[in-house]
Amino acid sequence: MQSKLKIAFIGGGNMATALIGGLLPDVTAPEYLHVVDPHQESLDKLVRQFGVAGALQLDASIEQADIIILAVKPQQLRQVAAALAPYLSGQLVLSIAAGIRSVDIARWLNGYNKIVRSMPNTPALIGKGVTGLYATSGVSPEQRSAADHIMQAVGSTVWLEDESLIDAVTAVSGSGPAYVFYFIEAMQQAALELGLPAAQAMQLALATFDGATRLALQSAEPVAVLRDRVTSKGGTTYAALTSMEDHGVKAAIIQAVKAAAARGKELGDEFGAQT
Repeated sequence: MQSKLKIAFIGGGNMATALIGGLLPDVTAPEYLHVVDPHQESLDKLVRQFGVAGALQLDASIEQADIIILAVKPQQLRQVAAALAPYLSGQLVLSIAAGIRSVDIARWLNGYNKIVRSMPNTPALIGKGVTGLYATSGVSPEQRSAADHIMQAVGSTVWLEDESLIDAVTAVSGSGPAYVFYFIEAMQQAALELGLPAAQAMQLALATFDGATRLALQSAEPVAVLRDRVTSKGGTTYAALTSMEDHGVKAAIIQAVKAAAARGKELGDEFGAQT
């Protein structure tokens, strides 16, 4: 059943496009969606593609929205919030801007506290994303449910009771697709060096990741058990995993994810310092 909640997007980039595509036509209809983007070309593309309403700048029409999604770059958010603040009167503000904490968004919105902060990832572009969400105390149960419904249009959701854990979500799933692509690149390179043609190297690497992920999702067993089942003592998989352990691959991955989380906190500090 379609929702009749009016949703306004401030920013019409890739993630906004993914969300709009996920919401239509099952979750809502084009007449309930409004996009504000200062770039005429981007705006025209969204209007043509989805039939949504569009505007080049914020104005009083934003007051009609039930939910306002902040889909701009982090460095643009303070300025956008200053322009948005006068039009707020109970709407849910859903931010998908990386790194910006809800306390800083609230401050830029003159103390407004109906805010949900989210951290989606790029597989949302094909409806396979996962999003971490945090709601401030001013968000009603109905608004929380609406935010969840919106983000589930492009994948699954994980709700956090401690906003500081958004940095961990950013490090694991927000940045995570890049780690997977990096490993796929390494597997393709190894396949090439072992003599396989480029097309077959890519096919084998991609299909292996796809199949292993699907197996892990469908199995009730922990991934460690699935790994053990492929690993015979003294066999080929054992040789590969032993080499990885000897080279500290697992430790390096763990350290890399922690570095991403630390950088996420640093960015929150940097962006939040804006006045």
